[in-house]
Amino acid sequence: MEKKWVITGLILIIIAIILGAFGAHGLKNLTSDKDILAAFDTGTKYQFFQGLGFLVIPFITARFAINGKAAFYLLLMGTIFFSGSIYGLTYSKVHAGGSLSKVFGPVTPIGGLVMILGWIVLLIQVIRSRN
Repeated sequence: MEKKWVITGLILIIIAIILGAFGAHGLKNLTSDKDILAAFDTGTKYQFFQGLGFLVIPFITARFAINGKAAFYLLLMGTIFFSGSIYGLTYSKVHAGGSLSKVFGPVTPIGGLVMILGWIVLLIQVIRSRN
C-alpha cells in the first residue's frame, strides 16, 4: 500500500506542476479573466498539496499501524473531483463559452467534501490507534 501512496502522490505532483506551468503561461494567452486564472491556480495548488499528503501518509499509517485504504480512495477521488472539475470549468469557460458549467460546477464542492472526509477518516484512525 505504501508504494501505491507514493506513486499516486508523485503522479499528482507531476501533473500539478505541468498544469501549473500551463496556467501561468499558456492559459494567460487564452484568457485575461483573472477569476478563471485564479480558479485554475486553486485547482493546481490543491492537487499539489494533496500529492504531498500522499507522500507523507505512508509514514503516518506505518507509525500508527493503521489501514489507510479508505483514506486513500477518498483523498484520490476528492482530488480528482475537486481539481478535475476546476480544470473542466476552466476549459468550459475558455473554449465552450461556459456551456459545461452546469456539469462541472456542482462537482467541485463535492470533491472538496470528499477530500475533507478522507482527512477526517485518517485523523480518526490515528486517534483510535494504540500507538
